Amino acid sequence: MVERSELPLTEVLKAASDPTRRAILTLLAQNGPTRVTELAARFEMSLNAVSKHIKVLESAGLVSRRTLWREHLIEVQMAPLALMDQWFAGLRSIWALRLDALDTLLTQGEPNHDGHDHE
Repeated sequence: MVERSELPLTEVLKAASDPTRRAILTLLAQNGPTRVTELAARFEMSLNAVSKHIKVLESAGLVSRRTLWREHLIEVQMAPLALMDQWFAGLRSIWALRLDALDTLLTQGEPNHDGHDHE
């Protein structure tokens, strides 16, 4: 069961799990706020399909929509990505500890439980 405090991260990971949505995020990060129609032109799918992907990204807080008259501008929101970065940082620290322990084992050998080196 997912804890309530992990729900935002879960939503961000779900939204970012799709290659098309990741491509949309990348385009928005590179180009800044972009019209929905311009985004849709970059993909071999209908405007409606791209709009559905954008709605998933909006639900996760990864993009925001600004309406200027009839145009909808989509903009990437970096704050939710910090949740993923924090989670990955935790994983990196676990792996760093494991690699340090492996390095110690390889350079110093396995410690003896009786306190004496046996060669």
